[in-house]
Amino acid sequence: MFIIKTILIICLLFVFACNSNKSEEEMEELWSKAQTKEMIIRRSGTKFNSASDMDLALRDAETRLQTGGGLLGKGGLSLGGILNGDENNSSNLSNNNMSINVFLWRGSLDTVNFMPLSSADPVGGTIITDWYSTAENQNERCKLNIFILGKSLKTENLKVTSFCQEFKDQIWVNKNVDKDNNIKIENAILNKAKKLRLQSS
Repeated sequence: MFIIKTILIICLLFVFACNSNKSEEEMEELWSKAQTKEMIIRRSGTKFNSASDMDLALRDAETRLQTGGGLLGKGGLSLGGILNGDENNSSNLSNNNMSINVFLWRGSLDTVNFMPLSSADPVGGTIITDWYSTAENQNERCKLNIFILGKSLKTENLKVTSFCQEFKDQIWVNKNVDKDNNIKIENAILNKAKKLRLQSS
């Protein structure tokens, strides 16, 4: 027992001696540089844009660095891959036991791809668009919140909520939204999701 303790003490002294070449200030500086959000994102190779969604990019970056993969496996998740129907990406998503339906997710992104995204969380199944105005009507703008609630491709697993505003007296004023419009968007997403499922089989 005494010999084992002695060997451990010698090993610890050796480790401390190796680290003594660098001052504590240098070590702290190196560590702080290595742990800035920008450095973590840059090192990880994440496909998410930190300028548009820092939290999503950072979460994907940290997962990549810890596991060797992205949020949803080694290939990660790219919006381009989803919209283009990348088969490898589709298999990655389904093999990682997503808590949401991959076809509803892809169908939602494809349906609203003309609108700027505020955030997209494939783990929680939420897509939030930014405000969008048409060129013909700049005094009205709308945004969407899309929630995918389950793994099955069913109507009840999709919820769309829209918000619209009108520019009056130099301010944006909320408008009442016809709930039928939300149902129309849900139907468009469901139809797209069904087509994507047929294409993948």
